[in-house]
Amino acid sequence: MIAPSEILNANILIVDDQEANVMLLEQMLANGGYTRVSSTTDPFAVCALHREHHYDLILLDLQMPGMSGFDVLAALKPIEPDGYVPVLVVTAQPNHKLHALQAGARDFVSKPFELVEVETRIRNMLEVRLLYKKLDLYNQQLEHTVLERTEQLRASEARFQRYAELSSDWYWEQDADGTLSHWSGPVEELVGIGGAVDGGGWDPAQRALLQENIAERRPFLDLIYSRTLPGGAIQYLQVSGEPMFDGASRFIGFRGIGRDVTAMLTAPALQH
Repeated sequence: MIAPSEILNANILIVDDQEANVMLLEQMLANGGYTRVSSTTDPFAVCALHREHHYDLILLDLQMPGMSGFDVLAALKPIEPDGYVPVLVVTAQPNHKLHALQAGARDFVSKPFELVEVETRIRNMLEVRLLYKKLDLYNQQLEHTVLERTEQLRASEARFQRYAELSSDWYWEQDADGTLSHWSGPVEELVGIGGAVDGGGWDPAQRALLQENIAERRPFLDLIYSRTLPGGAIQYLQVSGEPMFDGASRFIGFRGIGRDVTAMLTAPALQH
């Protein structure tokens, strides 16, 4: 909603080559409580004034010597990047009304002035214009917030990946089709994602459980599995993983970390 004080504090420009018309509109707006009203009788000055002051409403006479109101409308369009030219045209020619609206004016009032009509159209147009500006500001703030949150999310993801890499021997991410997308360390060899897996030495039940967790998109923590190396030694691997989802709760892949825990599990203290 637009408060009455916002409407009365709107920035208004009156453009008319007839000083009497300017004075009449100025007096009417002053009586209505409007506090920021300026005027000019020079249509050639309108564009420069609008660039400087960004008027919420321009009351524009159509019939002026040298530069008509239609010419002013055409000159104002490039100044408004969103195409919204806040112009209320003033005309004594009924056939000019449709032409003015097609040229970009938002509304019109007729000469001679019916003050109640003029006041109503001005108030209505200012309310729409100020709501439009509020919406535009809100959209800009929303876009800024989205960009800010996206950057924070990227930074958080980068920190997560870095922490994961520091606390493990390998880290991996795979897409929804199971293809490796990011990784560090011997993931293909030890986890068997994205490349051929050495068929010898794996404990079949443990290996099947690991692959089942990934295929079923189940999170798992500190799963230990083993394999027998060519020399006969047993290698123990510990792995944790979780599925990844986007903002719409769609599955987009899996990620996990792992490390070689052979030394920890085969230390002398653990053998007794």
